[in-house]
Amino acid sequence: MANYIDEKFYSLIGEFERNDFYQIYSHMVKKFRQIPKVTQSSLESYFNRYNFWGSFNISEENFEVFFKKAKIFKENSQDYIWLYENLADYQSKYLLYAILNNFYNFDFNSLKNATENVFLQYFDLNLLPKCKNEIFVDVGTYVGDTVIDFIKSYGQDSYEKIYCYDITDKILDTAKNNLSTYKNIEFRNKAVSNIAGITAVSENTFSASANKTDSIEQNGIQVESIKLDDDIQDKITLIKMDIEGGEQDAIRGSFRHIREDLPKMFLSVYHNNIDLIEIPKMINNITPQYNFYLRYYGGCVYPTEIVLVCLPKTEEECY
Repeated sequence: MANYIDEKFYSLIGEFERNDFYQIYSHMVKKFRQIPKVTQSSLESYFNRYNFWGSFNISEENFEVFFKKAKIFKENSQDYIWLYENLADYQSKYLLYAILNNFYNFDFNSLKNATENVFLQYFDLNLLPKCKNEIFVDVGTYVGDTVIDFIKSYGQDSYEKIYCYDITDKILDTAKNNLSTYKNIEFRNKAVSNIAGITAVSENTFSASANKTDSIEQNGIQVESIKLDDDIQDKITLIKMDIEGGEQDAIRGSFRHIREDLPKMFLSVYHNNIDLIEIPKMINNITPQYNFYLRYYGGCVYPTEIVLVCLPKTEEECY
């Protein structure tokens, strides 16, 4: 018998399946127009500042962000069902419903209720209560905040080595300074991807945290691109990725480590309109030996900071 979370989720998916694309899109525009004007303006500014999800201009009635999401809702409803049914706890299932309900109905309350307020970002102690002798690869280190939170959560004796990757050399210098008191941390000014070579860095004018790689050279800034499978020979036990939409390519370049090492993984899945469903499928295609969880660390107006947690199944769960 379905519980209320199941009922909410399947009812929402049922709307996607019953309605045509234009009805879904029109519904989203209508709901958007019903929220306060100041919130509308804030969202417009946010969408254009980061430009991950499509263009957006209220005065010109350009709602490409909604157009793209409506298209995915209509064409990928079965993928959302697959993800829902492969999430390992109801906190994750409710979060998936809350994310879709926010996109579709601009429901801020369900997203607020799904926000993780107990544990530090990425490191839910209910999911991963202890860490020991970890080889931790932090892809998208930024100023070292995730490493600091990892050590706060599990202690300085929780790891053997930490690899910190970032594409912005000045930001990596800040991370080196912030992490200078900790042992066995190696910093690599490299882009983690699915190819080896040289790539360009596109700098975000609002925040260096949103810097990303780009095939078009901008401002003459370049960085070495590597595959994690080539760049690290150690057995990896834990991976975090937050690289502004480059996560799928980074996963492709980490195929061997994922398949053979089965590292615990914390993967950002919000930098475009499709990662939320594509990245879990990618991991499952590499190996079916993972349980999936979703955790949320963002605000209640628009869902960012969505993390897919991939934990290796126990021997009993594999059979």
